[in-house]
Amino acid sequence: MPVGQRIVHAVIIRSDKGLRPPIVLAHGWPGSFVEFLEVGEQLAHPERFGGLAKDGANVIIPSLPGCCLSSAPAYPIGPREIAADWILLMRETLNVDKFFIHGSDWGAAVASWLAATSPNLLYGIHLTSAIMQPDLNLELRLSSAEEDFLKHRASRGPSDSGYRIIQGTKPLTLSYALTDSPAGLAAWLLEKYQSWGVSRGTDKSPTIDLHKILTILSLYWFSGPGPSTWIYSSLVDGTGLTFPEGTRVNVPTAICSFKHDISPPSPADWQKRCYKVVRRSAIDEGGHFPGLDAPNALVRDLLNFIDDVMGSSSI
Repeated sequence: MPVGQRIVHAVIIRSDKGLRPPIVLAHGWPGSFVEFLEVGEQLAHPERFGGLAKDGANVIIPSLPGCCLSSAPAYPIGPREIAADWILLMRETLNVDKFFIHGSDWGAAVASWLAATSPNLLYGIHLTSAIMQPDLNLELRLSSAEEDFLKHRASRGPSDSGYRIIQGTKPLTLSYALTDSPAGLAAWLLEKYQSWGVSRGTDKSPTIDLHKILTILSLYWFSGPGPSTWIYSSLVDGTGLTFPEGTRVNVPTAICSFKHDISPPSPADWQKRCYKVVRRSAIDEGGHFPGLDAPNALVRDLLNFIDDVMGSSSI
């Protein structure tokens, strides 16, 4: 679908008789729309899974720029710019006035920017982590829990920051390597599925279905995988995951943490700096890609959040 100067690919799963508001599912890197196909089917067609058709919703699963079927950016693009594209997608292309959005990884950042800049479009956002942070240069008075969280988060850096630095500083150089060798691309992506999920820290293979992994790898390969990494430039320059002073998400927010996720859960004090958190939940399964390794738990938590918000809404 043309959106401004870019093409935004989106899978749309329409509900036959659903009464719930539309739901957007936003993936990250190295994810794709495939990550949420099973989740989308359950949300759109609960009658096929033992539920009622009236509890369904239209589901939209956009692809991030350069990830699979959305057009690759001509220059590094961050989650704030992607959110602006998706606003046009929802308003002008799909004629959707208001919706819920779930986001994981970079999808959580896009959802957060969308909520911060266009809160009137959203009933609420459901995230696997409170990915946005305040500007730490403002000399904030942090609680002891926040200081411990930041130390724990920083400890991850030495062993798992190489890919972020390369993708954020030399994305074009990396692009040539990833588009030259399918084996190299597979190694670059599959390591994340192994180390960020249920098999994290072990020699076990990813618990995700092999056919789904091969589908994702094929989509990255055939679409040209290099530009998908350019979003990391916004991480390195500090604009992608940091809200400037005075920016905050003021729509209802749910934070749903999965047990084996590589991202450490943040304390409530930290979450409240950037989000209006109305629901927190800890899921005793799944990892960084819950749409693939814990889809049922993800659906349950997302629907509980939606029903809570709509039940307390005057709309």
